[in-house]
Amino acid sequence: MSELKPLFSGRKHWAHRFGTAPVLPMSRAEMEALGWDECDVVLVTGDAYIDHPSFGMAVIGRVLEAHGFRVGIIAQPAWDDPEPFRALGKPALFFGVTAGNMDSMVNRYTADRRVRSNDAYTPGDEGGKRPDRAAIVYSQRCREAFKDVPIVLGGIEASLRRVAHYDYWSEKVRRSILVDAKADLLAFGNAERAVVEIARRAAKGEHPRTMTGIRGTAVLLDAVPDGIATIDLGELDAPPARTPDAVVRLPSYERVAADPALYAHASRTLHAETNPGNARPLVQRHGDKELWLNPPPIPLSTAELDGVYALPFARGPHPAYGGARIPAWEMIRFSVAIMRGCFGGCAFCSITEHEGRIIQSRSEDSILKEIEDIRDKTAGFTGQITDLGGPTANMWRLGCKDKAVERVCRRLSCVYPEICVNLGTDHGPLVQLYRKARALTGVKKITIGSGLRYDLAVRDPAYVKELVTHHVGGYLKIAPEHTEPGPLAKMMKPGIAAYDRFKQMFDRAAREAGKELYLIPYFIAAHPGTTDADMLALALWLKRNGFRLDQVQTFLPSPMSLATAMYHSGLNPLAPIRRSGNEAVFTAKGLKQRRLHKAFLRWHDAENWPLLRETLKRMGRADLIGNGKHHLVPSWQPAGTGTAAVRPRSRPGRRGLATDLP
Repeated sequence: MSELKPLFSGRKHWAHRFGTAPVLPMSRAEMEALGWDECDVVLVTGDAYIDHPSFGMAVIGRVLEAHGFRVGIIAQPAWDDPEPFRALGKPALFFGVTAGNMDSMVNRYTADRRVRSNDAYTPGDEGGKRPDRAAIVYSQRCREAFKDVPIVLGGIEASLRRVAHYDYWSEKVRRSILVDAKADLLAFGNAERAVVEIARRAAKGEHPRTMTGIRGTAVLLDAVPDGIATIDLGELDAPPARTPDAVVRLPSYERVAADPALYAHASRTLHAETNPGNARPLVQRHGDKELWLNPPPIPLSTAELDGVYALPFARGPHPAYGGARIPAWEMIRFSVAIMRGCFGGCAFCSITEHEGRIIQSRSEDSILKEIEDIRDKTAGFTGQITDLGGPTANMWRLGCKDKAVERVCRRLSCVYPEICVNLGTDHGPLVQLYRKARALTGVKKITIGSGLRYDLAVRDPAYVKELVTHHVGGYLKIAPEHTEPGPLAKMMKPGIAAYDRFKQMFDRAAREAGKELYLIPYFIAAHPGTTDADMLALALWLKRNGFRLDQVQTFLPSPMSLATAMYHSGLNPLAPIRRSGNEAVFTAKGLKQRRLHKAFLRWHDAENWPLLRETLKRMGRADLIGNGKHHLVPSWQPAGTGTAAVRPRSRPGRRGLATDLP
């Protein structure tokens, strides 16, 4: 890692003479006002363009601009015609294509595959402004617009679909998105380093499809180059060879598509190769091509991350939107991201697969400077910072105490099944940051909006006291996800005892502060490994503790996660996958059973009582039906309730050439 050149070093591209754009241009008129005759890079995104460091295209655009490249944005183009993709003219180097800050299928469909009516990343919260499988569709239109311009994929949709992956919406294993999009290169994870190198090499005449050695990228090859040692892990029971300089062969797309056990094995192998310190290149055959995945990107240093956040963002939506409300912008408008990454490794979550397990922390000075910028430059600021956080609220400056150990570690989580002895858990620096932030002139209140990792927080009672006394605005979100050992083990989450301990500390600190504060726990229904009995136990826990949940979530199998491998294969990839003797994992899949698991979370809703009564009788627990305090649901039904039927599942429609691909 020490031999890396700093992100913002090196000679700038000749176009740096044009200076900095107030916002990256979205029209030819804006380009002309800047003195440009063309863009070096045109970024196509499924989100509205918000020039703020919380939005990936803005970050990539401003980083490229800092290296002297002219960058334009095509945001949420109409996708049924190539003409909108010609709006900024032909880019000199390449198109950069992303679906946006979310996977387009997750963005558009609920866990029950119903179409969402809204889109938080669109002006007016309007749904339907991006296609299904947006990265594929946009790539096709870019190719039609300018056949010879290279296409580089990026963003979370590309990142989590970089290998053969199970797709919940089509209920099959799909090829790498690089194959289906017919793009030239794919950048995964936080891609600042990779994109800068791609642009520099492209400016020297190199085509992106030939750039085979850039960390955090995937490319298609005709064959693995001669002379490279390959470890074939394409079979079950293959020994886990640890040759450091070899390439690891995954089972081919065709084989994982046909064999769920091999899919689970490939998923386990992939997740074992995600530590930038020891990850080896991966290769996976797709038809007559080899998908080559380089090791993940080296995390940015604090100085480099500070440099990203110091770029000249306009800190708001592009003026073309005319002040229209964009919910995703409103949500983060007065918040500050203080770090990247997550070492929690929850099986259902995609943050670790995208941003990595090594925490990248900004400096205290950088964070305080951004708070001052919000105070001085963001319209509507009333004195409240709504979050100092990131993927997790309390992982800032936490990490492995021994960098040599960190480089060789292959644990999937630093906190499960228990907190690693090598993990630093001192929240002292975070407490000091909170104190300095709220002491800034003009700052009246700072609340913590990011989810809290409470099993870490209980290691530092002084942090819990500081948090509760000063930074909880009525309630605090935390996510135990379940109460029962079976599902928690498949989620890679701590037991409910950790929640109980945190609640005791939280309540004590609230009393001492003279405040009435509440914990709001989040739970998941229908996660792999969860039985009807587990959901009943959770429902009884909720009633016993007085929780009547309004917003609940049903497990959604997102691409690439270990929980999705469990869902698809029915096996547990947290353990080696064998030819026989594997641990079977039950998952609620049918719409009625998924609805039942969700109904247990909302045991108090009269609409759910008929289904719950039917289920309790089937389970031999009719003793829980009645009108006493110890009953879960009453024996009577209010008039006009309980008539909701299970609607037929609405499958995603075919919207363009992309969805016709296998």
